[in-house]
Amino acid sequence: MDTTLPVTVGLSGGVDSSVAALLLQRQGHDVTALFMKNWSEQDASGRCMWEQDVADAMAVTDRLGIPLNTVDLAGSYWDRVFSRFLEEYRAGRTPNPDILCNREIKFRAFLDHALARGAEAIATGHYARIGGTPEAPALLK
Repeated sequence: MDTTLPVTVGLSGGVDSSVAALLLQRQGHDVTALFMKNWSEQDASGRCMWEQDVADAMAVTDRLGIPLNTVDLAGSYWDRVFSRFLEEYRAGRTPNPDILCNREIKFRAFLDHALARGAEAIATGHYARIGGTPEAPALLK
């Protein structure tokens, strides 16, 4: 590969983001991983298995020999996603919190943290159709 970049992978500990990290590493990129904790047990009685997820992410980064950074986005998730979900639900609508989460957390907050740590590109295990040109890539529906 002619160009290698510092790339931050949003690593959940699952297969898709782990494979994305591996493929980028094999392409010669300088890969780091970022694990985002998006839920706090103090927020509600719901339970999130983030401890197992971060352990899985650590196992992946140990195996690949790449650094893992973690960031607690639970407050941002509550403010930008879950509270809006509750407002819509109380108003009798059936919101989809994944749409807000993808826009506000998985990509906006993730990108901000990755850029602050020196990344020139980000990657996830999400599937996407990309079009456009190399100068102006576009996300397709």
